Amino acid sequence: MKKEKSKKYRLIQILRILFQLFFFFLFFYLLLKTRFPGGDYIGNVEIFFHFDPLLALTTLIAARALFLSFIFSAITLGVTLILGRVACGWACPLGAVHQFFSFLFKKTKLHRPKKSQTPKTVWKYYILVFILISAVFTVDLVGILDPLSFLTRSFTTGILPALSFLYSGMMDVLYQLKLYSLGDSLYQFFTSLDLNAVFLQGFFLALLLAGFVLLNLYKERFWCRYVCPLGALLALVSRWNILKLKIDPQKCIQCNLCTLHCETQATPFPEEHWKSSECVYCFTCSAICPTGAIQFPLKASPESVESIDLSRRKLIFTSLLGFLTFPLFRISPSTEKTSPKLIRPPGALPEKKFLQRCVKCGECMKVCPTNALQPVFSEAGPEGLWTPKLVPQIGYCEYYCSLCTQVCPTGAIQELSVEQKTEVKIGTAWVNKSRCIPYTLGTPCIVCEEHCPTSPKAIQLVKTEVKRPDGTVEVPVAPVIDTEQCTGCGICENKCPVVDEPAIYVTSIGEDRSEENQLLLDVIQPGKNIYK
Repeated sequence: MKKEKSKKYRLIQILRILFQLFFFFLFFYLLLKTRFPGGDYIGNVEIFFHFDPLLALTTLIAARALFLSFIFSAITLGVTLILGRVACGWACPLGAVHQFFSFLFKKTKLHRPKKSQTPKTVWKYYILVFILISAVFTVDLVGILDPLSFLTRSFTTGILPALSFLYSGMMDVLYQLKLYSLGDSLYQFFTSLDLNAVFLQGFFLALLLAGFVLLNLYKERFWCRYVCPLGALLALVSRWNILKLKIDPQKCIQCNLCTLHCETQATPFPEEHWKSSECVYCFTCSAICPTGAIQFPLKASPESVESIDLSRRKLIFTSLLGFLTFPLFRISPSTEKTSPKLIRPPGALPEKKFLQRCVKCGECMKVCPTNALQPVFSEAGPEGLWTPKLVPQIGYCEYYCSLCTQVCPTGAIQELSVEQKTEVKIGTAWVNKSRCIPYTLGTPCIVCEEHCPTSPKAIQLVKTEVKRPDGTVEVPVAPVIDTEQCTGCGICENKCPVVDEPAIYVTSIGEDRSEENQLLLDVIQPGKNIYK
């Protein structure tokens, strides 16, 4: 046995782990930096997404437009074309998460590697085909399973809020133990992170990530093997790479350890069955080989590798499924009439174009300083699942903030300056007189008018007569909405003292991005036949 070869690949493994740590912590750092920076400009915190060729491709197909920032995805494709799926094994932050837990489960004996006899790795190719066929018909579903969107959304809505509550509990314990100095230091640190603590569906989205992590108990890197559509796309590109596996038959003792411990079911042994498209170049096989028989030399010349075994019947079925899904997504009521609670962020494209571009990553939700942006469940139909909406009872659209328009990686939310953003109307406020304190009790209340940020104010106070139960008449000032001036920011609903169901509320009607969702449509001209 030539120990120097095993040592060489062990060192390469250590280098790979360092790369994985670097890219994961870079991803996590950029995610934490996706918050109010103290100024109007936040920087390119969404840059990770622009290296994702799957997002670039589906956005191009679904929206029929190329977002210029996705030019960086050509780097990922170029590296994959030359060196294979090293991006999956060395740079993907979600891949690093799954590899860490796979390693942990193996070390704790919760998972015992065993040779897989079934070609389940083909399922990620069917998922990719389904996503691409759907995109052809302008249904963009890539954000549901794209690894960067999936991880960002899970951390934003589930993991980080959980850490926020954990931090609050830790503060209570420290102050109860009278460790004031440590408590104050930690308080200042966590406060500087500006972690939003409340998200609709946060528990479910965190549970979804946890579920995929636990599937590593069944198979190492389960997500990477069977689910990841980005991995499938890179696998198709990687078939012509120059980094090949080579087994020295003079040294190989056919122990089968390499195939048993292969993290992605690439089948290193026998050599003719090696699937270069499944290999993520973790070099585990060469590092654990007891005789140093496995190497990865560079070979520019073409070499036969095992093809991807896709069933023609299943491929046709998947394509038809993607085709048939298109009309099913279009029968949602939201395609005919906008939900009143579907208040999109300022700068959002018209709904159809917005859904063609939004990848449900949650970057806008993470950066919102008031926690107002929340994941949609059913208001936008199945196609709009986990896209952002404004929920005024949780937070409001800060008048002098345009951060959500700066972090969208696909242009679903157009970038706006603060000055441009203050002119955008995302909805309209309404007063429920049956719940408003001045209208029902005759008691003065001017909270909504005080908080209204527009100039002149969209909420005006007028005197109104109110007959009380004892027969007396009060004449308090009560709010009236100037619908032309109101931008729908939601601060009035958020601050209303009637906390269970606010007496003033915001709906999406009147939004600038829609010609149909308006309070008053164009007046019909005299003599015009409206039935034509």
